[in-house]
Amino acid sequence: MVNTWLTLRERKEMPVYTLGEASKATGMSKAALSKAIAKGRISAQKDETGRFQIDPAELHRVYPPINTEKQLNEQERTQETASVNRELKAKYEAVAELLEQVKGERDELRKDRDEWRRQATALLGAPPQKEAKKGFFARFFRS
Repeated sequence: MVNTWLTLRERKEMPVYTLGEASKATGMSKAALSKAIAKGRISAQKDETGRFQIDPAELHRVYPPINTEKQLNEQERTQETASVNRELKAKYEAVAELLEQVKGERDELRKDRDEWRRQATALLGAPPQKEAKKGFFARFFRS
């Protein structure tokens, strides 16, 4: 049987992909490429260390190379999105902090209002007014 593959010495002069490099070059997962090799869709040889050596022409015969410019644009968009997300998170935290401060001030003002009302009622000498009896739902949904 004649081996159509070149010897390792001859192949060292030619570029070859490892499984990881082939994965990056095609955008396919290493597992998918390994299955394609096992099924015979792509031919590959193993080197002395047991790693696959895949000829780029053989690989790209089945799986076209991905556009590296597209990858760079996607990476830039990802970085921009991460930057925008950090900025929005900081703004959200600032607004949440401000909201808590406003709620605290509102509660303090309500307490002051109730105290002033109690003092005014006491100074007028009128008996304190009882709150009107609230309905069933009003007791549970106080503001």
